[in-house]
Amino acid sequence: MVSVSATGLAHRFGSSAYLFDGLDLEVRAGEVVALVGPSGSGKSTLLSILAGWVTPTRGQVVHHGIARTGWVFQNPHGSPRRSALDHVVLPLLAHGRTRRAAEPEAHEIMARFDVEGVADRPFRALSGGEAQRLMLARAVATAPDLLLVDEPTAQLDLATSATVNRVLAQVGRNATAVVVATHDPATREACTRVIDLADHMPAMGVTGPEA
Repeated sequence: MVSVSATGLAHRFGSSAYLFDGLDLEVRAGEVVALVGPSGSGKSTLLSILAGWVTPTRGQVVHHGIARTGWVFQNPHGSPRRSALDHVVLPLLAHGRTRRAAEPEAHEIMARFDVEGVADRPFRALSGGEAQRLMLARAVATAPDLLLVDEPTAQLDLATSATVNRVLAQVGRNATAVVVATHDPATREACTRVIDLADHMPAMGVTGPEA
């Protein structure tokens, strides 16, 4: 079973107060789990810890059957002169597809995120919302075992956000474990489960035991 699990997680930067403490979680393939909580509660930091990019101050993270981790950042980054289509085709080529086979598949993925209509535009010509949806399409094209998404609807209008939330829910039905950091109540409702970091914030003035 593909999953990521964490036990006794706590994290702080330097000697500052702990962002969260005593956090246990497990996310399995087929789940879309929302990370919620006030600004500064450590949602993006927790994504980095689950990805293995940041070592927690305390606790342990274990990956089971995860060979590929996808990440969609809050601020989308792409190759300015490359077309939107190129951004989704590239991970398919990396999986061994020919260009001829990859393009129809890329178009299908892009259509799910409502960006097929901008396939021929260079990345630099996309709006913020189009670029964000393109990065989600590219992440899906990588066929990740674990998909980490940071505030996917922050730059989107309500209608487009609904499209993104629907597709994220569909991704979770595949063999992918999905974790989404969000402030959006609609994204939260689209997820199968919610982890509220406010429940794991130390009391004001308490910095926790030394690591």
